[in-house]
Amino acid sequence: MDKETINSNCKNKPCPVETTLNIISGKWKCIILYRLLGGKMRFNELKRLMINITHRALTLQLRELEHDGVVKRTVYAEVPPRVEYELTALGFSMEPIINSMYDWGLDYQKNPIV
Repeated sequence: MDKETINSNCKNKPCPVETTLNIISGKWKCIILYRLLGGKMRFNELKRLMINITHRALTLQLRELEHDGVVKRTVYAEVPPRVEYELTALGFSMEPIINSMYDWGLDYQKNPIV
């Protein structure tokens, strides 16, 4: 993309990059999205895969992703209650972004520039 196109896309309105970052910003959101690419997961399954995240942080990040329409939360009427999280169609549309981030991170881990 050339400089003129980049600047015209962001004139008098939020930049599309800013819009994307508003949805996926946060230390854990991209990791949550990456984990959910594999399918539905329960809260504790996610928590076990993300050992450094606190219960509260995971709850808040999932709520924000749900609010933005990227993640769907399903509560089943069972005792004890069962809750599952999955990506919506909008969430799956972010798969190329998440995969690109994965690939970039893998390349960087192999050849860090320090």
